[in-house]
Amino acid sequence: MNKLTSFLLSFAVLFVSVACSDVAKTSSDAPNNPNETVTEPENIEETAEDANTEVRQKQIESDTRARDERNEALGDGEVKDDDDLASQVRSELETSIPGSKLSVKVEDSLVTIFGTVPEQQDYESIEPLAKEVEGVKTVKLDVQVVPPNSPESE
Repeated sequence: MNKLTSFLLSFAVLFVSVACSDVAKTSSDAPNNPNETVTEPENIEETAEDANTEVRQKQIESDTRARDERNEALGDGEVKDDDDLASQVRSELETSIPGSKLSVKVEDSLVTIFGTVPEQQDYESIEPLAKEVEGVKTVKLDVQVVPPNSPESE
């Protein structure tokens, strides 16, 4: 029994350490750091479809609810740590700019957003969307506009 418990505990620790990251991403192919480039940034169909699914929208709502309840239960619900800010900004961007391939990193309430968006108007909406999240003080952008592939070019 002790071996099974040890194994399960080790597996849980490994899973949590792999799942946790300093970067919150709007898509799986968003960059992990500002020096990394997005592979095939013009292919946004799958990213946009994923962001717009009912399941994904419910996940975002559930994450937001759970985070708010945890913050309220553990103390000052108004004070958010960097991971919470990154998650909230990512959710806002993913919902509002479904074709984006963005990553969000937060240090001391400074939000750095990097990756690609398909349109100039998407780029222009990033900073205002990020600043809608309570607790965000400053936003730094390292985002490129990469138009999507047109159907006739494929």
